[in-house]
Amino acid sequence: MSKYIPFTDAQKQAAKQTDLAAFLESRGESVKRSGSEYEWVGHHITLRGNQYYDQYNQKGGTAVDFVREHFGMSYPDAVQLLLGSQGEAISLAFPPAPRQRQVERLPFALPPANDNMRRVYAYLLKQRCIDRDILYHFAHKGLIYEDAKFHNAVFVGTDPTGVPRHAQKKSTSLQDSSYRGNQAGSDAACSFHHIGTNDTVFVFEAPIDMLSFISLYPDHWQESSYVTLCSVADHALFAQLEAHSNLRSVVLCLDNDTAGRQAVDKILAKLEAKGYTEAFAMISPDPYKDWNEVLQADRGKLVIIPTELNCATLGGMEIQ
Repeated sequence: MSKYIPFTDAQKQAAKQTDLAAFLESRGESVKRSGSEYEWVGHHITLRGNQYYDQYNQKGGTAVDFVREHFGMSYPDAVQLLLGSQGEAISLAFPPAPRQRQVERLPFALPPANDNMRRVYAYLLKQRCIDRDILYHFAHKGLIYEDAKFHNAVFVGTDPTGVPRHAQKKSTSLQDSSYRGNQAGSDAACSFHHIGTNDTVFVFEAPIDMLSFISLYPDHWQESSYVTLCSVADHALFAQLEAHSNLRSVVLCLDNDTAGRQAVDKILAKLEAKGYTEAFAMISPDPYKDWNEVLQADRGKLVIIPTELNCATLGGMEIQ
């Protein structure tokens, strides 16, 4: 049980108000700016001053909540750590907390590959209904493979020179298929993508959403570009727009949920501010949460009758 520490109200408030981006950087973690916010690189967490939001678990809070949740600390220990990060003295009635070991920043390396892809093929083809030719296209390029230790599906993102810089792992287990996470050291700007020759880029939250959309609309798909955010943060989109000046038409194909719709509004506003006049939202139609549910319904695996397509617009234009 944690020892009682008589923090003053001022100390409690100071701990809550700790700037989280600065706190993480002081511990050797990597954060990246995105507009007025930061992202904890390699995680699905956005930071704004002393506030955080976990995109996948859809919850957030203050700096104290963040340390308790992500560093596994009690309330007194979390307050001590945050006050110590600010150089503030803590109650002299107790000895100072042990100095926290600085987290070493690991270089990026892809997870070792399995000697076959049987589980990944079975999961993506049979469970997720991804088109076989589309899956083979990315697998042949080494952008989708099965990791040796956990048999996760690994979706590889590369930098403009083709060097792997990002990997998202997705569980293929039927018992626990909810796991997904980025490989340590991943660069959020280089997530799983395909760059084509025309001016249109479709944007998705996750690699399986991207593959599902292409499976639904396979005609001449390689001519267009597709980018996954591996969250709802927009680093990967703007990195590709900066790297490929031909991309002028942006279609946001995010999830049909609160986080997805809020992200659409935010990204559309940012695109408009940057001069992109051909920017649209094409979230998955009701009642489907994402494009893989749409694909599974189309293939007869998921039986839900859609009602209408949700569209948000920019510049008075729509995608139907």
